[in-house]
Amino acid sequence: MRGLEKFNTLVEAFEKLPTVGKKSAVRFAYHLVLHDTFGAMKLSSAIENAIKSIRACEKCGGLSEHEICDICLDERRDSHKLCIVESAKDIFVLEEHKLFDGKYCVLSSLDEPTMLKLETLVKEGARELIFALTPSLANDAIIFFIEEKLKAYHLLFSKIAQGVPTGVHLENVDMLSLSKALEARTKI
Repeated sequence: MRGLEKFNTLVEAFEKLPTVGKKSAVRFAYHLVLHDTFGAMKLSSAIENAIKSIRACEKCGGLSEHEICDICLDERRDSHKLCIVESAKDIFVLEEHKLFDGKYCVLSSLDEPTMLKLETLVKEGARELIFALTPSLANDAIIFFIEEKLKAYHLLFSKIAQGVPTGVHLENVDMLSLSKALEARTKI
């Protein structure tokens, strides 16, 4: 709309967020501008503080407000288990549901700094590398590459199970997931 450039800029900013479409962006902007200006200022401040304070953990690549994150510093965690994830937000999912008690490594890329970080974590006592990566042929290649790079450490390599989700009819499952489920079937 003409004459509402600042409102339109706000809508465009919301639209850049993942899974936010035009309708939701307009709804957010309208609500914050006309119905919750205090909430808007609080949101603005929270975003600014987060941008200034949060960075990648030097050790694992997860999010932290310090050089080393609390998970890496926690001596109660099982340092023999190292979970390889694609992004720091994957750590949130596993931690929120208390699904893992070991350490993490965010595999942002296969560049030398990431591989050195991974090798350092392995040298600190990891005996098992658990790959919690999205199932795909590309990620299978990444797993194979890492196994080859770290085979001298005699680690146990595993990856999260994949297959048919609970409550989903077979007709709604993609062929790759169905074939993986059949391959990885268990005895009952």
